[in-house]
Amino acid sequence: MKTDLFDYPLPERLIAQTPAQQRDHSRLLVVHRAERRLEHRQFRELGDYLRTGDILFRNNAAVIPARLHARRPTGGQVECLLLRPAATAGEWWCLLRPGRKLPPGETFGLDGLFTATVREKNAEGTFRVAFACARPEDDILAVANRIGEMPLPPYIAGRADDTARQLDRERYQTVYADRAHQVAAAAPTAGLHFTPQLLEQLARAGVRCADLTLHVGLGTFRPIATEHIETHAIHREFYEISAATQEALFAPPPAGAPRGRRIAVGTTSVRTIEHFLRDHATPLGRDHFAEADLFIYPPRDFRGVDALITNFHQPRSTLLCLVSAFLTPGSTDGIAWLKEIYAEAVAREYRFFSYGDAMLIV
Repeated sequence: MKTDLFDYPLPERLIAQTPAQQRDHSRLLVVHRAERRLEHRQFRELGDYLRTGDILFRNNAAVIPARLHARRPTGGQVECLLLRPAATAGEWWCLLRPGRKLPPGETFGLDGLFTATVREKNAEGTFRVAFACARPEDDILAVANRIGEMPLPPYIAGRADDTARQLDRERYQTVYADRAHQVAAAAPTAGLHFTPQLLEQLARAGVRCADLTLHVGLGTFRPIATEHIETHAIHREFYEISAATQEALFAPPPAGAPRGRRIAVGTTSVRTIEHFLRDHATPLGRDHFAEADLFIYPPRDFRGVDALITNFHQPRSTLLCLVSAFLTPGSTDGIAWLKEIYAEAVAREYRFFSYGDAMLIV
């Protein structure tokens, strides 16, 4: 299947650089699959499309303020982006800039905070770095939480002032992010539209939430570079799914009531659910930890997701492949239909990508 099928034209002005003034004031494009019909609403009206018994499966991963600015001993600047802990305590896999000036053995740091030594560079271009913090009670994650910047994706322009950076600290994080699961190098952006008030409103209407954790990595932003999507090497991301969330996936409806829909908040939740259900036909009775290596593209079927809340995704991305498959499970018809939907969104000037507007596919 040609990767070009998942390309589309997008005016640069529609790439959102800042969040909506209020989280749930973003726009919501509602896609009715059975009727092949679109509606244009506001995210705060989400409850109009949900019903008692529905379950929102949401990724509660918290984003690390992972971008650190440091200096080499020569005075040269270094940008270090924390990706994930390495196997050895005190070491992390990172992106470094300028990487060519930081071979194994080179050091960088910030006076009074930390020093870092490059241990190795792997074939993917990421660096294993050992950190030593100035205060014995600190680790590099604690330092990042004090001074780090949020790891905004490359299509969002750099911030020039502290006010904008502080806004990103608040808004590039879901309101239900769990600091005990501070594991993400990028936000699960479909969840950014929810407010505590909206979640309370949905709970009063009988809509439940079930949390899972997928350690979102930067691979989610990498476009498909191969000519055919089948030859693309999909990125891997760790996930955690609790025993309670597993039970929610398999829960039968109450007697005499229709089954509630399993609604994934974001592609990261889809990836977690479908990977788990690929390998397990029943709940395990314990929390489960695994590594998702699942590439979802047409004409795939879905085992555990009945509806999807998602943002608008980049051309030639694995996320676009997933949404195309979800539009028409078991068929490739969703590829052309998604292009029509996106063309409508462009014509109506929806805002795209991480800080942009949302879609609900039912």
